[in-house]
Amino acid sequence: MTSDRLQEISTSEARILVVDDEPRLLQSLVDLLEEKGVVAVPALGGRAACELLTREHFNLVMLDLRMPEVDGHQVMQFIQERKIETPVIVVSGESSFNAVSRALRRGAEDYIKKPFDPDELLATVSNVLQKQALAWAHRNVQLRLQKSEELHRYIVNTSPDIVFMLDREGRVCFVNHKIEALLGYRPNELIGRHFRHLIDEQDVARGTYALQDPAISAENPRTFEIRLKTRGSRKANRHFEITAFPIGDDSGQFLPHVTPGGANGNARIYGSARDITERKEAEAFINFQAYHDLLTRLPNRALFKDRLMLAITQAQRSQQKLAVMFLDLDRFKVVNDTLGHAMGDRLLQAVTQRLESCLRKGDTLSRFGGDEFTLLLPAISSHDDARKIARKLISVLREPFQLGEHEVFVGVSVGIAIFPDAGDSMDQLIQCADIAMYHVKAGGKDGYRFYSESMSIDTANRLSLERDLRQALVNNELCVHYQPQVASNTGEVVGLEALVRWQHPERGLLYPRDFLPLAEETKLIAELSECVLEKACQQMKRWIDAGHKSMRLAVNLSPLQVDHPRFVANLIAQLKTMGFPPENLEIEITENVIMNDLEQISRKLRELAAHGVRIAIDDFGTGYSSLNYLHRLPIHTLKVDQSFVRGIRSGEDGACIVNAIVAMAHGLRLDIVAEGVETDTQLTYLRNLGCHQVQGFFYGPARPANEIDALLGVKARARAAV
Repeated sequence: MTSDRLQEISTSEARILVVDDEPRLLQSLVDLLEEKGVVAVPALGGRAACELLTREHFNLVMLDLRMPEVDGHQVMQFIQERKIETPVIVVSGESSFNAVSRALRRGAEDYIKKPFDPDELLATVSNVLQKQALAWAHRNVQLRLQKSEELHRYIVNTSPDIVFMLDREGRVCFVNHKIEALLGYRPNELIGRHFRHLIDEQDVARGTYALQDPAISAENPRTFEIRLKTRGSRKANRHFEITAFPIGDDSGQFLPHVTPGGANGNARIYGSARDITERKEAEAFINFQAYHDLLTRLPNRALFKDRLMLAITQAQRSQQKLAVMFLDLDRFKVVNDTLGHAMGDRLLQAVTQRLESCLRKGDTLSRFGGDEFTLLLPAISSHDDARKIARKLISVLREPFQLGEHEVFVGVSVGIAIFPDAGDSMDQLIQCADIAMYHVKAGGKDGYRFYSESMSIDTANRLSLERDLRQALVNNELCVHYQPQVASNTGEVVGLEALVRWQHPERGLLYPRDFLPLAEETKLIAELSECVLEKACQQMKRWIDAGHKSMRLAVNLSPLQVDHPRFVANLIAQLKTMGFPPENLEIEITENVIMNDLEQISRKLRELAAHGVRIAIDDFGTGYSSLNYLHRLPIHTLKVDQSFVRGIRSGEDGACIVNAIVAMAHGLRLDIVAEGVETDTQLTYLRNLGCHQVQGFFYGPARPANEIDALLGVKARARAAV
């Protein structure tokens, strides 16, 4: 019988095949059975019985032995050969020992001699059917148990988790093959070994307690996280989530799939170990992101503040000092704008490595943002400890950095605040260190200063100046002075450079050095430059209209102006509105502005040149640049920086740079203007070199428009004789 037919069958539900070659006896036996509610199917002879057994299922066969053609023995042989699992009761007139023993050997369940007692026959039928039903039920249970074990074995062997069993001493008595894939161990080499050999040394005590805790029960399984060692490398550990519960129940009975005394009969703990390494790594990365700067791998602002608060608490308890340093890189923006952000990032990483080399154990270096870093020095004994570290930081950053083919130089300005002198709170210390750093910047950069109370007064003044500058733009307090650009051979004024001044209502006339750095820092430089451009163009238009048709106006533009997407359109529209001839305007930009985005700047400058506006490169030779751009841009003028002009001395090598710049300008057919000319020696040298235009204090400082009116009126008497 197939497994799906294995079900308990009562006598009243049975189908019985009755086989006899005597029709009368056959029918009487059928009638007897049907009176008891049994379905009795007659088969007249052995051949008919075999045909019915082939087509239909029966719970019992009642079989006569003596039949023509196919006798009862042949029918039983047919049942055996076809493996038909139907019991047979022989009902025969033969009563010899041989006949009975032969029938029983053929598989008959019982033997009833004709003539039979009806009650005896029915009792025998009932017994055989019940016996068969019990056998089928047992087989069904066995089959289900087998399937359950096969399913359990399949689940264990294909589980993504490590499945294991431990005995009472903690030794491994079973582990599935997943352990080989995850940890590299073969299951058979772990059998009998204590589980602690698999646990990371730092987790052994916790893991041992968790797995041997007597409080573990089926209702209270133990779940915990632990690190397990991989084969052959103690460092390559992996994280697992262990779930363990007892194999026996509260009464000491074993679970159905565990047999005491068997292969895993001594097992006490059954568990699974799920690999959570990727999850733990993801959690660690997210946590790292929350508290670290991904570019430099340094602690970020949040983590720095946490550590500073802890350090302040410890310093208060131990009555010690600590130092907070605020570091700002000098000239980083120039490198970033010139060589691009990728090189800027590489520079920050290289700077980080050098800064870390100066730290003591326990110090915290943080990237605070952009090119700003903060440094916590806990437990210092005096200002000298912080001073030594600051000097080391400045020293290591003075060495050049090699970024690909470029060698660049940066410095660092360091402000230092000491606890508790500068303040006793986190925000106070950071703010005071920041203020001290800005005083280093204002004093020439590349140095360090300790915070003092007077610095806060300076900071307040700076805030006041910012407020006044914003008001100055509203109140039209800015004015323009003009410095002549003179032909070196004739002394004729050929151009004027517009330079801003601020007529402060309380402080008097302020020069660019007094407020331009603040304007750049506060992003007011663009608005300020627009104001200067408009005022200068309006004034120059008057001089042009007065007859100075070829006079050139040179105006410096801020990077923010040039970066504006409508820079060209706005400038041309402004010139048209004022009726200003574009060919009389020369805009001055630095090399760093050009190299910030060469393609965009090149496009904008070509548009300006197409309208007739002249382009000059200011402070030529002082920036991080490539001479390649000179032939790619519509440049008209190079301005030699005054630092090179100062190097001109009779017989000195300082003039070599000026010689090279002038020669290059001649070769590229560019005009050249030397800035900062102050002496006869410089003027004579430049004139003989072929530098045809100069400007500087030799011809006087920048002057207001009314003085330029007078100068232009007597231009024939300008220093032609010099």
